[in-house]
Amino acid sequence: MFDTLSDRLAATFKNLRGKGRLSEADIDATAREIRIALLEADVALPVVRSFIANVKERARGVEVSQALNPAQQMIKIVNEELVGILGGETRRLRFAKTAPTVIMLAGLQGAGKTTLAGKLGLWLKGQGHSPLLVACDLQRPNAVNQLSVVADRAGVAVYAPEPGNGVGDPVKVAKDSIEFARTKVHDIVIVDTAGRLGIDQELMRQAADIRDAVSPDEILFVVDAMIGQDAVNTAEAFRDGVGFDGVVLSKLDGDARGGAALSIAHVTGKQIMFASNGEKLEDFDAFHPDRMASRILDMGDLLTLIEQAEKTFSQEEAAKMASKLASSKGKDFTLDDFLAQMEQVRKMGSISKLLGMLPGMGQIKDQISNIDERDVDRTAAIIKSMTPHERAEPTVINGSRRARIAKGSGVEVSAVKNLVERFFEARKMMSKMAQGGGMPGMPGMPGMGGGPGRQKKQVKQAKGKRKSGNPMKRKAEEQAAAARREQAAAQGGAFGLPAQEDKNFELPDEFKKFMG
Repeated sequence: MFDTLSDRLAATFKNLRGKGRLSEADIDATAREIRIALLEADVALPVVRSFIANVKERARGVEVSQALNPAQQMIKIVNEELVGILGGETRRLRFAKTAPTVIMLAGLQGAGKTTLAGKLGLWLKGQGHSPLLVACDLQRPNAVNQLSVVADRAGVAVYAPEPGNGVGDPVKVAKDSIEFARTKVHDIVIVDTAGRLGIDQELMRQAADIRDAVSPDEILFVVDAMIGQDAVNTAEAFRDGVGFDGVVLSKLDGDARGGAALSIAHVTGKQIMFASNGEKLEDFDAFHPDRMASRILDMGDLLTLIEQAEKTFSQEEAAKMASKLASSKGKDFTLDDFLAQMEQVRKMGSISKLLGMLPGMGQIKDQISNIDERDVDRTAAIIKSMTPHERAEPTVINGSRRARIAKGSGVEVSAVKNLVERFFEARKMMSKMAQGGGMPGMPGMPGMGGGPGRQKKQVKQAKGKRKSGNPMKRKAEEQAAAARREQAAAQGGAFGLPAQEDKNFELPDEFKKFMG
């Protein structure tokens, strides 16, 4: 969603590199480019004006004029101001002192409230809570059934006493759900309310009645991040008509301009609490303003990547794999282990999305977007077409075995050969890293190879002085060399020190201290 904005900002900062100091013209030109980038991203005009004013004021201050690298200091200022308009610190859910905690979802029809109820339920379940989804959207056709299906997929309970499709009282359902949650010992109630295609009095009245009936601890306004400036207008209408405590952005994985995300927190004064960035129930997490600002400036989001890895990989399995790689040059690491690791990575999400969290990946986003996710499935099919012995000992895979594996997995024979060769190379590299040798192939760099077991660089032996081919001349040279040696022995050893025959010779005290 923020690709265009990221590209414009990256090009702007690139022009500042190499400058020892920033002139007034440089600051004005940079501010103008940032203003255009934000307006093109559909950020609200009042937000742009405030943002640019803050950036220019700080850029003219001491922190840039006395900085060793003004360009980097400028990026730091823009990053901090982005974090500011995105809400500053991460806003956490407030839980009730006495269970259940009631969370009410509000927003327009099509914003994704029902799906988001399932995502929020799954997220809270993963944190040890027992959520209950309540179907109070009795207007939209099939909304109750949709919530039941989403709840079943998320593995959470649902309260849907009314069939919906225009039948039933949503206020009564919401009120009764609180007692039902206490009876069934659910500590969180998530109320899914009805929406409309636009703001109207009936929508506001019904939402206000449900709010008064259940007294929610949190009212979350769900907004479609793809609808642009209208998201800000809708948020202001809900804030004034019903009121809300936090914002949830849905459909952040879209390709529309993301100005709504940058505008809504600043305009409404309410922070963005959660973000949904995919169709799967797992594509949902708390919104961190600092991490989003880092993504926009192509500085990556390593903290989110680490958190996703910690959710997917168990420490026990990671330690087991590390021990396999560290022992006997990694030969204990088999294709079965390789397949298990690959499937674990796949559970974290798409490869392109994971790569996008790494710093500097914006420069090759075209290549990342062209990654074929089915390559992982093809690799898995090749490995699963092998016998257990072949997976444990890939060295036994010869020409006839490759042909059988290729036929079983529906690929070319060359694909099987390439996979096995890549596996051996990857195992060798990972084994080297596990043993502390760093990356192979880069000798002489600390932590990048050159560890134990590597061949030492052969030092060329210095060539001796060439001897003359003339016997008379060679004999004269030998006699002269013998005379020089006798003279050196008489005067003392090398460096003018006395000869070894001088038994009374002692090193000076300073040399004794130096030599220990």
